[in-house]
Amino acid sequence: MSNARAARRMLRTHRYGVLSTLSEKFNGHPFGSIIYYLVDHDGSLLVLISLLAEHTRNIRVDARVSLITHNYNDLNIQSQGRVTMVGMAQPVEDDHRIAVRYLRHFPEAESYLAMRDFSFYRILPQTLRYIGGFGKIHWVSAASYLVPAYPLIGQEDDVIAHMNADHRDTLLRYCERFHQCEVSDVEMLGIDCDGFDVCADGGYLRFDFEEMVLDARQARHALVEMAQRTR
Repeated sequence: MSNARAARRMLRTHRYGVLSTLSEKFNGHPFGSIIYYLVDHDGSLLVLISLLAEHTRNIRVDARVSLITHNYNDLNIQSQGRVTMVGMAQPVEDDHRIAVRYLRHFPEAESYLAMRDFSFYRILPQTLRYIGGFGKIHWVSAASYLVPAYPLIGQEDDVIAHMNADHRDTLLRYCERFHQCEVSDVEMLGIDCDGFDVCADGGYLRFDFEEMVLDARQARHALVEMAQRTR
């Protein structure tokens, strides 16, 4: 697996990180904030932030940012995997698809979207620092990391609807086989070229595809192969 794909998969596995902006108030001093993010299909990050927040004020003056996320389940912080994305934060024009997709992953954000002072920003990477563990330290270019548009982006809603309507039992088996957890309620939230996300008994689980999946046909093949491994 390439370092670019490994970095993208790690970012997709996690849901929040530390966003660093350049402080307007303190003359460019680094300012860190804990923030939720959603990795979009291409690998860029989507964040929902308030105009009143300090980090948003900083971004509107200087769009340069970085965001780091790490495996927060690993108590050995020095040896755990982590990714830092260095990039530019830009406001997102009104995009219904982004809002719908974001709310599937963060339904609690619906009240924020109803407020006029919250809006989406996209962090477009310029480079990434990927640490996969001891001795696995690499710089990753944005050109190798970002994924060009692919058919599954427009097919995502149909795949999710099909899996949730007809294959919840399969989703339950995925949880047991690949995450060693038995759950009673499960729902697919999103699917992309690298894998898919589910909500399982209120928690969130990420499932990685062995190979990149670019359309609904390839997604079906990958999901069926995973289902066969659960039997």
